[in-house]
Amino acid sequence: MKNIKYLLLSAVLIGFTACNDESDFEDQLDNPIEVVVLPELTAGSANFSNYVSIGNSLTAGFTDNALFIQGQENSMPNMLSQKFGLVGGGSFTQPLMNDNIGGLLFGGMQNADGSFGPRLYFDGSGPAGLPAVSTTEAFAPSVGSQNNMGVPGAASYHLLYDGYGNPGNLLTTPPTANPYYVRMASAPNATVLGDALAQQPTFISLWIGNNDVLGYATSGGDQTVAAITPIDGPPGVGFDQTIGAIVNSIQATGAQGVMANIPYVTTIPHFTTVPHNPVPLDAATAGFLNSASAYGAYNGGLDATLAFLMANPAQLAFFFPPTDSMSSEELATAEIAKRKIYFTEGAGNAVVIMDENLTDLTAINAALVSMRQATEDDLLVLPASSFIGTEAIPGNPTTVNGVAIPLADKWVLTPEEQAEIITATDNFNATLQSAASSAGFAFVDANSLMQQLHNSGYADGDFILTSSLVTGGAFSLDGVHPTARGYALLANEFMKAIDATYGSNFEASGNLLNIGNYPTNYPPTLQ
Repeated sequence: MKNIKYLLLSAVLIGFTACNDESDFEDQLDNPIEVVVLPELTAGSANFSNYVSIGNSLTAGFTDNALFIQGQENSMPNMLSQKFGLVGGGSFTQPLMNDNIGGLLFGGMQNADGSFGPRLYFDGSGPAGLPAVSTTEAFAPSVGSQNNMGVPGAASYHLLYDGYGNPGNLLTTPPTANPYYVRMASAPNATVLGDALAQQPTFISLWIGNNDVLGYATSGGDQTVAAITPIDGPPGVGFDQTIGAIVNSIQATGAQGVMANIPYVTTIPHFTTVPHNPVPLDAATAGFLNSASAYGAYNGGLDATLAFLMANPAQLAFFFPPTDSMSSEELATAEIAKRKIYFTEGAGNAVVIMDENLTDLTAINAALVSMRQATEDDLLVLPASSFIGTEAIPGNPTTVNGVAIPLADKWVLTPEEQAEIITATDNFNATLQSAASSAGFAFVDANSLMQQLHNSGYADGDFILTSSLVTGGAFSLDGVHPTARGYALLANEFMKAIDATYGSNFEASGNLLNIGNYPTNYPPTLQ
């Protein structure tokens, strides 16, 4: 039976029964209410009978900085499976956590560093950690392979690593296993991709690659913490070859699929929420910071160094080699000006940051470390909001972080680091789109969607979602992962892409998700 939607049907009935005279009846005949007939839902050529999703936290349903039952039930793949079930899709299992607290225990204990902790909630002023303890044990007996093979934290090469689910590898330094995959691996030497394909899927969603650049970004561009995956190298090392190996393996099973690309991390609230100039100062403090007892000495040292370089052309050219567009003198003058640090009375003072991209002048003056004040072109990571203004030495107001003490590299993405991330993302996305095209898979431009959320917002039904933290509706409290409503928006984009490639008609038949049915936050009472 066709799926028929009668718009304003009740209004039509009321109109006819309320006719008081012949003119009313004739008016109804001359101006009939439009009846919209939607086609019956079809899968087209897609076979959804055994759907398996492969990916990372975005596939798992991670939200509010944790994985928990309600978030998993509102994961994008679970939403898709419910729609696929209308046209022949089978059951869809997920490695559900034990509670709605989120986080993991390791041998009955929470990690002392706060990692794998409980989810965040909104406490009325901002994100706060849920005051509860997880009941999900990482070392518990495996729940086995699932239809949702999303593993939070997984990069592309992790899908091929055969020790990623070995509980013994959680004890190495650093750990070489993932506790989320430890819970679901079919065997200690299993791989994520192998476990997924062993289920003989007929349809696969593959969204991987975000963590190949995200770790570098969230660490403020600190290579010692996390490096961007190289584009070239053998499978399991280089991004190109790894994606090729993954997609080729999927193709070999005959499964159909949909893939998505990687959003620019610089468009998500984790990097766009904290302003570069959040520091309020009174006149006395600003005056002290500008004095020779504080940054006045640093500024004076910069001036003396510039004078020295101008008087010594060989040294000038060594520290500031000329370029095609700027002379050594111009380069030195511009950088010295950039490095000057000044504070004023009132709000809007920029934080002081370390910047490894500045010229190392310590050989001339050891006090001239590579620091400067942040500008609007710098992006501060979200955790910096709770660090700026704290005292490095409690009780000592002369040790305020971000003011008296510069913020370390891990708190800031400089323009140079942002450029590295964007270049890598563009290269990764070219690889992903090429792989999807070669395999005949549907493709979702998640990058464009996230840019739209960031720039102008995305209208869907009665809602306009944006990338603003807390108020935008699309992103959860960690500033990286979507809300349930954001995941619903993504699920709709996946269905539209599937429609375009496989001839299904989720959109035309009126079977996209109503994003308003999904929450933007979870209360602290949900545990």
